Amino acid sequence: MSLKPRFHYACQRCTACCKCPGDVEVKDEEIAQIATFLGMPEHRFLQEFTRIRSNRTGLSLIDKDSSSECIMLDGAQCRIQKVKPVQCRGFPDTWNFPGWEKECEAIAVPIKGEA
Repeated sequence: MSLKPRFHYACQRCTACCKCPGDVEVKDEEIAQIATFLGMPEHRFLQEFTRIRSNRTGLSLIDKDSSSECIMLDGAQCRIQKVKPVQCRGFPDTWNFPGWEKECEAIAVPIKGEA
């Protein structure tokens, strides 16, 4: 039996999740949305901004050359905020990394009827 979460987390756009190493999965429908948002053909977006995921099951956004930061992070802003992948929108509720609570500024919001 799994427990229901007592909180959901309201993102404060601190970008901690955008700086952790790993894969940011992009699905087919997300690729089309992001490419359109960036004003480029899908094939160019795929060539410039994606790679095969480490588990070889799909594509991931690439990191910046000099760090583990997401290629879409521009200073403290996400270049694709309005169309960011489902994975990005789910942090930290649907995925997170060890020690995320120490780095992430998301605010815990009690789920109605669970507090």
